Amino acid sequence: MNQQKHYKLIACAVLYRECYCCASISKNIIDLIILEQGLHDIGEKKMSGRLQEEIDNAEPEKYDAILLGYGLCNLGIKGLNSRIPLVIPRAHDCITLLMGSKERYLEYFNENPGTFYQSVGWMERAKDHLSNPESTTTLMGMKTYQEYVEKYGEENAKYIMDTLGGGLKNYSKLSYIDTNVVSFISLKDEQKKIASDEGWEYEELKGSTDLLLSIMNGEWEESNFLVVKPGCSVEPSYDLSIVKSI
Repeated sequence: MNQQKHYKLIACAVLYRECYCCASISKNIIDLIILEQGLHDIGEKKMSGRLQEEIDNAEPEKYDAILLGYGLCNLGIKGLNSRIPLVIPRAHDCITLLMGSKERYLEYFNENPGTFYQSVGWMERAKDHLSNPESTTTLMGMKTYQEYVEKYGEENAKYIMDTLGGGLKNYSKLSYIDTNVVSFISLKDEQKKIASDEGWEYEELKGSTDLLLSIMNGEWEESNFLVVKPGCSVEPSYDLSIVKSI
């Protein structure tokens, strides 16, 4: 019988349902740390600093490895290092983790430009990026859509958001990713209405927890995961492998 491993998984709140589901059936012992959604919008250094803090808090003698439930995420994992092995999915962002592979995401992305992606986690946990006081857009002085409505009225608010590039005018499709961890018809209906109101095409995609379960089970194929050894750090590779260690 293979000996169980003990891993610490640090993940974005967008993936919280999928992470808890996979942890419950993993053959290993998983300690979950779920961080607030939106770290990718506070800047590379602040995000990596927040993640590095959680990595450093892990007791080396307690864990066999630290796992990340993050992709490259606007370079927010750049420079991360650990005293024990650090395992990272080869993914640009969480959409890859929700779809199960970087290949599937890349194929869909190329065939469906202008797509706005949603999932249960995004709907339940994501906050408007303009409402985060540390976000880049807030520090630039940009406000939320509702704040513009209250100050200038709805019609002017829409004009301001479009002018600032904060609107949704570049999207033409809404794709709801269903990982089958939980299915709320009401949430899907809400997304259908949003798509209809915006004049977008609507599609439901079959998601997958394969990558999340594989990382928790210690099945770290090189094509899907980067294992960063102690003394090394994470860097973007700027190719199809997405990340590398130096």
